[in-house]
Amino acid sequence: MNNTAVSFDIPTPPRKGTRGGAGDHVYLVLREAIVSLELKPGQSLDKQVFVERFGVSRAPIYDAFTRLQAEALVDVVPQRGTTVSLIKISDARENMFLRRAIEVEAVRAVTRNISSNHIEALKQNLRYQSAAVASGDKAGFHRFDLEFHAVLFEALGFERVKAFAETARLGLDRVRRLLNSRRRQEFTLQEHQAILDEIQQRNVNAAANAMGAHLDAVMKELETFAAANPELFADLQTKPDGQL
Repeated sequence: MNNTAVSFDIPTPPRKGTRGGAGDHVYLVLREAIVSLELKPGQSLDKQVFVERFGVSRAPIYDAFTRLQAEALVDVVPQRGTTVSLIKISDARENMFLRRAIEVEAVRAVTRNISSNHIEALKQNLRYQSAAVASGDKAGFHRFDLEFHAVLFEALGFERVKAFAETARLGLDRVRRLLNSRRRQEFTLQEHQAILDEIQQRNVNAAANAMGAHLDAVMKELETFAAANPELFADLQTKPDGQL
């Protein structure tokens, strides 16, 4: 049975001859659909459906699936087809460990000499976050959430550190979308405000601790969500003997 969903919008592909091409276009659209959970963990993907929907040959679809498989976003099993990968809670724990190690120390360093321009950028970002919460704009809140952390790395000024943090963050994209409830948004806004308050006061250790508390709270909520929804997580599936 084909249960591939293609209800998400597919942007106009780049013209032939432009940089990127059909393969990149298909990859980016499918990646966003998977990360945003429009294509859900465990969902079957039919290549022919996407050939028709994107209006391309099979080659760009195969290319996109290969790249998504390398990112552990799809599972390609010979003779059985392709499915959206289930999430691994063990991967989320590891990526959050990396994020915490990097971002806590980033905030510690930034607090010592952050510029007034970056302070203003963080304040403006929190105003945008608040407006997104009030209007129920989940996509907007997620974007402003990411930008808050991006401003901190911009203030830090270490590109390689930023790249490592971005790699860890990408590994958490899907689970962060799972937690994008109004309740979690409100908590995140409060936690971000606490971080900024300590940064403004130049309280180095308190600012670092506030960032650590923020990331710990997100991970704790993910653990609770995963326990309640084990069917979405590859390493929480029930075994035949009833054990996890």
